[in-house]
Amino acid sequence: MKETTPKIAEARYAGDYRIWLRFVDGVEGEIDLESLLWGPMFLPLKDKVLFAQFQLYPEHSTIFWPNDADLAPEFLYDRVQRKHRSQSAAE
Repeated sequence: MKETTPKIAEARYAGDYRIWLRFVDGVEGEIDLESLLWGPMFLPLKDKVLFAQFQLYPEHSTIFWPNDADLAPEFLYDRVQRKHRSQSAAE
């Protein structure tokens, strides 16, 4: 059975509210998450010092922050792919 959940191989802070991600299938790119920072779990991440403290959570193949906020790996994968497609279309 083919695995459907994308797995993050590497994640790096890229400044402000941006994170660079590389998935195990080779898909990689930088995404800006600022527009998602609202609501009780994500609003505290407007503090850039806290935002930059995310870590890779290998058991769930995603990233998480010290306040237990996290994002689904499928969501992150889709955001990276959409950004890549829009950049390719602009070229």
